[in-house]
Amino acid sequence: MSIARTAAVQSIEKLLQEASLESLVERISPVSTDTTPLPDPIPAIRSWGEASRLERAAYIERLSGVSPKSLMPIPEGFQPESLKGNIENFIGMTQIPTGIIGPLRVNGTAAKGDFLVPLATTEGALVASYHRGATVMSKAGGATSVCLLEMVQRTPTFRFRTFAETGAFLIWALKQFETLKQVVREHTSHGALEEMRPNIDGNQITFLFDFSTGDASGQNMSTICTEAICHYFIEHTPIQPVKWYVEGNLSGDKKATAQSFSSVRGKKVTTEVIIPRALVASDLHTTPEDIMAYWKTSIVNSLQSGAIGVNGHYANGIAAIFAACGQDIACVAEACVGTTRFDVTPSGELYASATLPNLIVGTIGGGTGLPTQRECLEIMHCAGPGTARKFAEIVAAALLGGEISIVAAIASDEFSKAHSIFGRRRSPNPEAIPAHA
Repeated sequence: MSIARTAAVQSIEKLLQEASLESLVERISPVSTDTTPLPDPIPAIRSWGEASRLERAAYIERLSGVSPKSLMPIPEGFQPESLKGNIENFIGMTQIPTGIIGPLRVNGTAAKGDFLVPLATTEGALVASYHRGATVMSKAGGATSVCLLEMVQRTPTFRFRTFAETGAFLIWALKQFETLKQVVREHTSHGALEEMRPNIDGNQITFLFDFSTGDASGQNMSTICTEAICHYFIEHTPIQPVKWYVEGNLSGDKKATAQSFSSVRGKKVTTEVIIPRALVASDLHTTPEDIMAYWKTSIVNSLQSGAIGVNGHYANGIAAIFAACGQDIACVAEACVGTTRFDVTPSGELYASATLPNLIVGTIGGGTGLPTQRECLEIMHCAGPGTARKFAEIVAAALLGGEISIVAAIASDEFSKAHSIFGRRRSPNPEAIPAHA
């Protein structure tokens, strides 16, 4: 039985056929023979002032021939100096189209009411889909959304000469827990050390430190506090490690991991809604049974793909909300891990839920104080202290709306039609778009 050649194999064969051995070696040699002088370095890399920004813009035009005119406009009265801590080598603002969905009714422990949710994206049909899901949930009485747990991890690693030294260090370290909590209190007013979990691997030990982080997303806070803990260890331990690292890559930071999926990293939120059968028919153009049948199929295929969690497109909504609201967009990698569930109730209604164990969000610090990002948070009344749990419950509810909409679109064979209408520049005139689209 012959095996079809992949596109990658065909590409390599083509490269080998077209190039002589000498030229191929020269092209892929790891040792460069290019002695051309490097261009001048980027100017004023340690300055955040307006003069430095203009100097870098001139530098770009000199080296690339492109004047970054579209990047240059910044909000009136905005001072580039205020971006220290958010960006380096600042040249201007990247503009992402931003839309809103809703009103989204949320019945949560922290989020109660009707909310407009901003999404920043360049993907046509995304906002329309999430808006449809939000509208359907609101018509059904709203989503129940609950922030269950809050915790952010840092995982420093200490390596010793032998397992015996590792064990002796662990016995000593565990007795320091109350002292370590005080060390953390000296380095943050927002967070606290809640848990200390050891993980031994031969002659090295990694601690999973769980921090509560208040209204901040907490990555920087947990790093600073963990470094302070490590310095305390090194200064006081009776057994010095051979080497230590402030992060041993066990925390799941900006990665999809089974560990975070089964516990919590950031905020763990669960959201549910029951949608009447008539509303499923009128607004989603399908039935609870058809939605459930499709979801069973997708679960099997998701498992075969090796996915962590099961969901339709959390990453779409999370990336759009994160970009609009000043969150760490790289955390989409972990935040999109979660589970969506659909069921048919005994009375024939549609039950839907979404559980997100890795929702890394904050309403203070990071990018939340930037002008447009703060406005987007203010639209939801989620700017500033005391609003992070509320924001997390709104985000989870919005994501459930996106799940309901996309699954219904696939189950009713409207998925590609919706993208033809909203996701292409040559879409019909607004008058030609069906009212239910």
